[in-house]
Amino acid sequence: MGNGVLVTGATGFTGAALCRRLRSDGADVTAFVRPSSGTDALREMGVRLETVDITSPAEVKAAFRPFDVVYHIAAAFRVEHESLEEFRLVNVEATRNLLDAAREAGVGRFVHCSTVGVQGEILDPPASEDYRFAPGDHYQQSKLEGELLAREYFGRGMPGVVVRPVGIYGPGDTRFLKLFRPISRGRFVMIGSGRSLYHLTYIDDLVDGILLAGARPEARGEVFTIGGARYTTLNELVRLIAGAVGAREPRWRIPYWPVHAAASACQFLCRLTGVNPPLYPRRVEFFAKSRAFSIDKARRLLGYEPKVGLEDGLKRTAAWYRGKGMIA
Repeated sequence: MGNGVLVTGATGFTGAALCRRLRSDGADVTAFVRPSSGTDALREMGVRLETVDITSPAEVKAAFRPFDVVYHIAAAFRVEHESLEEFRLVNVEATRNLLDAAREAGVGRFVHCSTVGVQGEILDPPASEDYRFAPGDHYQQSKLEGELLAREYFGRGMPGVVVRPVGIYGPGDTRFLKLFRPISRGRFVMIGSGRSLYHLTYIDDLVDGILLAGARPEARGEVFTIGGARYTTLNELVRLIAGAVGAREPRWRIPYWPVHAAASACQFLCRLTGVNPPLYPRRVEFFAKSRAFSIDKARRLLGYEPKVGLEDGLKRTAAWYRGKGMIA
């Protein structure tokens, strides 16, 4: 040991939180970053920054060394008009570049960050790690291909682990502002019954799980779902967010299928004109498709245990949004 750790995707929400924890634990951290990335926060943490295009095999190989652990967090995330090939460039081919370089350099362990999205809608929740695959869009399909590629390398003897985060949230993330803001303003409208299930993971708990995957000998060659202690119905989640922001629980709801049909039409028309659709089926499907998972395997093999309860995590997130002026 003593070669430090590598983090990809370090300027993103999860990657930055991971770097912060690693540095607070005294680790020597290197991050591969893009020229366009904002890196001031990482620099202030004391992270060693190397400008590397991870889609270039030559650049990755030239920058690699025998790190103790590689945390591969980088991913092309959802942009509606991008093709599957554009997602594959980062989520599959860049992963291949990193795996090849890691194998050649003899890294101690490669932790590959996938997503529970590879399992799509969960029809009989909660889903364990061996639940069937059913990616629902280009992003999820490319992440599945990237995960299977990593597992192929690990199956041939390379020391590695796959982690699948569930619904990441917390201070610093703005993806769930689309729920917090309308609820705080009393303008939230539930689409459908609200009985579908949703599962969240507080960012600090996710980092705990990722670090355990990078350290525990029992983790090698395994796949782990890293999630919060419990899941809820959307109705309960909305009620808890209302409590966190100090608003009344929303009562308005509209039928699901007319909204989904409108979203499909919007997406079709926007594709014809080459613009990003403001409303699209996947956004509406958030209200109908259950996402609920078992974390029993991570508890059993990693000793993983979420520390931040859902109510507490939502309150911390609401306080951060309020402090940034994002909600009143």
